[in-house]
Amino acid sequence: MIEKTINTRTISISVLEAGEGPLVILCHGFPETKRAWRHQVTALAKAGYRVVAPDLRGYGKTDAPARDDQYSVVHAVGDLVALLDALGEQQAVLVGHDWGATIAWQAALMRPDRFRAVAALSVPFMGQPPVPPSQIFPQNDQALFYTLYFQEPQGAEVEFKRDVALTLRKLLFAASGEAGPRKAGDATPNPFGMVDRKTGLLPSLPDPKTLPAWLPQDEFDQLVHAFEKSGFAGGLNYYRNLDRNWELQQANIGQLVSVPALFMIGERDTGLSIPGMDQIIAAMPSLVPGLRGSHVLGGAGHWLQQERPEEVSGLLLDFLNTLEN
Repeated sequence: MIEKTINTRTISISVLEAGEGPLVILCHGFPETKRAWRHQVTALAKAGYRVVAPDLRGYGKTDAPARDDQYSVVHAVGDLVALLDALGEQQAVLVGHDWGATIAWQAALMRPDRFRAVAALSVPFMGQPPVPPSQIFPQNDQALFYTLYFQEPQGAEVEFKRDVALTLRKLLFAASGEAGPRKAGDATPNPFGMVDRKTGLLPSLPDPKTLPAWLPQDEFDQLVHAFEKSGFAGGLNYYRNLDRNWELQQANIGQLVSVPALFMIGERDTGLSIPGMDQIIAAMPSLVPGLRGSHVLGGAGHWLQQERPEEVSGLLLDFLNTLEN
C-alpha cells in the first residue's frame, strides 16, 4: 500500500493505492480520511483488485478549493471521473461510506458508463424530497439538527478546531458501536442529532478514557494531524451544499440506479435513529433494482469499515465476485 498524489484535470488528489486488477475506488466520509479504508485496501488488493482510496476534496492532502459552493456532489463526482481518467481506467466499482456513500450513489446514477457497480455503507439511496433539505430538518428556539448546525459559518467549524483531538475523540466514540445499544430512550450519545444552540455539539458527548479497540493510537494521531492541517471547513462544506445538491439533482428525478449494488449498515449506526430510516432502507429495491444485498452488521456503529473490517471486506469481496470482471 503506497500513498501518492495524482494530478487530475479538476484537483490534485492524495490516494492510497495497492494491487493490480479490476479497479475499486473507496470513498470516505466525515470526519475521516482515506486511511479509514486501510483494512479494505489491503484485503481487496490481496484478492486481485487494483484499489484506490482517495482523500476527497477538502480533506487530508487533497486540494481544498476556497469557495464553499465548490463542494457539491456534482463536483465530487467530477473528481472521481477525472481520477479514473488520470489512472488510465475506463471503469471502476465505487464503494462509499457516509458522505462517500452519497457521492457513490450519485456517481452510479449519473455515470453508469464509468462506475459499473456501487457499494454503500451507512447511507442508503433515497428519492428526492419535495422541498430543499434545509426546510425539512428540525429546529426550534433551543436546538437545531446537526446538518443545519454544520452549515453555520461560526458553528461547528469554530467549535471543532479549538481542540482537534478532543473533537475527533468525542465524535468517533459517540457514533461507534461502543457508545451503547442506541435503543429508544437508552441515552446512548448521538453526535448526529439535535444540537444545543447555546453550548454547541461537543459538551453533550462523553470523552472516552481510552480509544476503541478498532482505532489504534497511531491511526488516531494521523487523523488528528490531518485535520489540524486541513481544518474542518472542507468537510463541512459538503453540508453547506445540501440545498444546492437538491437543486442540481432535479435533472435526475425519477432516474434509477441501474448498476449492481450492495448496502450495509451497523446495527448501532446513528443513521438508524432518524425517523423513517428503516422504511427508506426497505424501499431501496424500488429505486435500486440491481440491489444484490442489504446487510445489518450486529453491534457495529457508524464507522463500519473500521469497526468490522473483516466482515465488511468479506461482504465486498462476495459482491465483487458476482460481477463480470
